Amino acid sequence: MTLAAEEQANPPSPPPQSRNHLLAVVPPSEFLELQTHLTPVDLRPRQRLSESNQDIEAVYFPHDTVLSMAAVDRDGGTIEVASVGCEGMAGLPVLLGADQSTNRVSVQIGGRADRMDASVLRREARRHEEFGRLLHLYTQAFMTQIAQSTACNRLHSAEQRLARWLLICRDRVQRDELPITQETKAAMLVARRWGVFILPIRGVIAGLGGLPCLRLTLQIERRADETRARYFPLSSEAPADVCGPVTREISPTA
Repeated sequence: MTLAAEEQANPPSPPPQSRNHLLAVVPPSEFLELQTHLTPVDLRPRQRLSESNQDIEAVYFPHDTVLSMAAVDRDGGTIEVASVGCEGMAGLPVLLGADQSTNRVSVQIGGRADRMDASVLRREARRHEEFGRLLHLYTQAFMTQIAQSTACNRLHSAEQRLARWLLICRDRVQRDELPITQETKAAMLVARRWGVFILPIRGVIAGLGGLPCLRLTLQIERRADETRARYFPLSSEAPADVCGPVTREISPTA
């Protein structure tokens, strides 16, 4: 069989109707109607999308961004309780009939998403049977994710939890370089910022405690049973001996 004949026999699959996995599997007839209510947006790292105990104005369907849900204490401190990427939607309280959430939603890794007004989501989830069904199935999956994360936080080391988080983020953004900060990892790992920062490359970057906002690009090389992470300090204030890539292999057991 010639190459041309093989290509005709196995034509390439058409691109998905959305990079968001939920929207990608909505029936095309429903998606065409939903699309008129979706606004593409570019989200910046640390951008706040909704505040705790305030009305939720919109929901978001991430494409290649990661959104964080964080509990906020009375002093303004935050701890991440869940996150959402291209597999789902941020704003589930709206679907369940609530106007507010006790959590803050902010952008962990910047990228693109589709925005839909909260009132529109309620209406369209009722109007489109399959869309509503998919959202409720995702709600169950989201609750399962929280349960698994809770077990992981209890049973596994911070190093293992970091490996798990890196692999999840890589799958969500579909790229091997992740811009992160110490605060991001600390909020996710529920640990002190500098202890978290030093953990994956223990003994190599000791002395960075004087750099409160050092930013890193994390490059991931995937293996069958390991994650290899390279940390590239991006701050001009970083000590010269840590400005090159530092590699540490961590096992994603969690």
